[in-house]
Amino acid sequence: MRSPRGLWVVVLCAALASADAATPTPHQVEEAAQAVRDEVQVAPSDKRIERRLRWKRDGDETPRETGAPAPPWLSDLVRWLSASGRWLIALLGLAAAIALAVFARRWLRVRAEAVRPPPPVLPSHVRALDIRPDTLPDEIGSAARALWLAGDARAALSLLYRGALSRLVHLHAVPIRAASTEGECLALARGRLPDGAAAYVEQLVAAWQLAVYGARLPAQAQGLALCDGFDAQLSRPREPEAAR
Repeated sequence: MRSPRGLWVVVLCAALASADAATPTPHQVEEAAQAVRDEVQVAPSDKRIERRLRWKRDGDETPRETGAPAPPWLSDLVRWLSASGRWLIALLGLAAAIALAVFARRWLRVRAEAVRPPPPVLPSHVRALDIRPDTLPDEIGSAARALWLAGDARAALSLLYRGALSRLVHLHAVPIRAASTEGECLALARGRLPDGAAAYVEQLVAAWQLAVYGARLPAQAQGLALCDGFDAQLSRPREPEAAR
């Protein structure tokens, strides 16, 4: 079949060939035009492309070409993971829960240490008396007895009172402050000491006040009794095993 372009050429040539013979009538021109239109409608185009759409069902798709087959161990691994997937998820969840619990415990510990109030600063002096443990002899009672027998009863009483304050602060955690008076120290110590130690501290404070404010020293027997009873009632703290 001729193309529409070819038909137009034929019609044009025919019109030119018959131009000298006679002028075509309108009816002839209309018939020629109708013939061209019919030819164009009937003649298929060489460049026309026909496409059709249709629904595909499962399984209608042609399998694609694949490369090299997977190794057997990979297939076994995939099957094992598929079969044990629930167990793996459970184990991962358990591990995450344990890690969260450990993290929460450490966070709570750090938080508790952060909000814990700082320890109180222990005084180094109570009024004018130095109560630091490193400024006192190891055997305070024996050292005070030696001073008393040497004739320095006031120094012996001062050593006993300083040692008592140091033991109350560092050993028994009595909240004595640098400006505490003798009466305040005695009142603070009464609720933190055994009965025997509390009675000894009371006798020692009374003897110290009498010597300082009343300029009266106790009798020798009472003074020596205070020296001998110091280490028994206010024993020094035990050193840790690692420090020995």
